[in-house]
Amino acid sequence: MPVVRIGASRQVVIPKKIHDQLGLEAGDYLEVELQEGKVVFTPRALVDKRIEEGLEDIKRGRVYGPFHSAQELIHSLHGSSKKSRRPKKS
Repeated sequence: MPVVRIGASRQVVIPKKIHDQLGLEAGDYLEVELQEGKVVFTPRALVDKRIEEGLEDIKRGRVYGPFHSAQELIHSLHGSSKKSRRPKKS
């Protein structure tokens, strides 16, 4: 079992193997609990992070719409998927 050291500002480094197994990325959130004298970290997908990402998309113009019907949305999705397809090599 890996051992880690607590840094000067109470920081703890998660070992790479565990970090990768959990699929963690910079900016992810962890819930921290004390259970039976042990510190337990649990990955959490918080709404705040998703809202922040969505607002960044809007700011950078990575949005579609507005759509007046579901049919308009579907038509737009089909059009954008055709644009992203790579031509087949002969």
